[in-house]
Amino acid sequence: MKPWIELGTAQIPNDGGVLTLRQRDQEFSISLSGPRGELMNSRRFNSEQQLSVLGCAHLKSHKGARVVVGGMGMGYTLAAALDVLSPDASVIVADLIPEVVEWNRGPLGECAGRPLDDNRVGVHIGDVAELLVNRSGEYDAVLLDVDNGPEGLTHSDNNWLYSVEGTSSIYRSLRPGGVLAVWSASPDTFYVGRLKKAGFRVEVKTVRERPGKGARHAIFVARKKSG
Repeated sequence: MKPWIELGTAQIPNDGGVLTLRQRDQEFSISLSGPRGELMNSRRFNSEQQLSVLGCAHLKSHKGARVVVGGMGMGYTLAAALDVLSPDASVIVADLIPEVVEWNRGPLGECAGRPLDDNRVGVHIGDVAELLVNRSGEYDAVLLDVDNGPEGLTHSDNNWLYSVEGTSSIYRSLRPGGVLAVWSASPDTFYVGRLKKAGFRVEVKTVRERPGKGARHAIFVARKKSG
C-alpha cells in the first residue's frame, strides 16, 4: 500500500489545533492534531451528502432559492445542494479556515466535482454566524456541518450556533417554510429541545457514512412554520 503524502496544514483559530490534508492514490483525508484524529475521508461522505438532500428537499422546484452552507469540508455537502437547486439559486459556503477553501480549489476539489467552480456559489471566509445574525427571512435553507455536532468540540465558538440564542437567530434568518439541517455524529435530545423552543418542527434522521454501511450519524431537520 502506498504511503500517505502530506499536502498541507492549517491552524484553526484560537488554538483549536492543526488540520492536515493528506493524499494516498485517489483517497484524501483531513485530520485534526490531538486525540480527535481523522475528521473526514473522501471514501466516507454519504452523511454529508444526505445533509443537503434532506435540507434542500423542499427546494427542488423552487426558483431563486438562497442557501447557506456552513463548513466547506471536502465539498460534498455543497455539491449535493447544487444538485438539488435550480440554475438561478445562490449558495454561500462559509468556512473559518481559508486553507480549506484553497484545498477545495486544488486537488481535493476533484472529489466532489469542483463545486466551487459553479457560478451559483459564493464563499465567505469567516464564521458562518456572521451570515445568520440580524437577518430576517433571508434564506430558504441553512445547512450546518461545522463541527462534531451540537457540542461544538473542534472550535468552541461554534457553541453559539447550537445555543438558544443562535438557534433563534437562525430561525429568524429563514423564510417561512425554510429548513435548518444540522449534521451530528450522534443524536442530542437537548438540542432537539432548543430547536423546538425556537419554533421549529423537528425530525432527527439517522444516516450512514457510506450507503447502507459504516458509522451512523444524525441529521437534525428543523422546519420553520410556513406562515
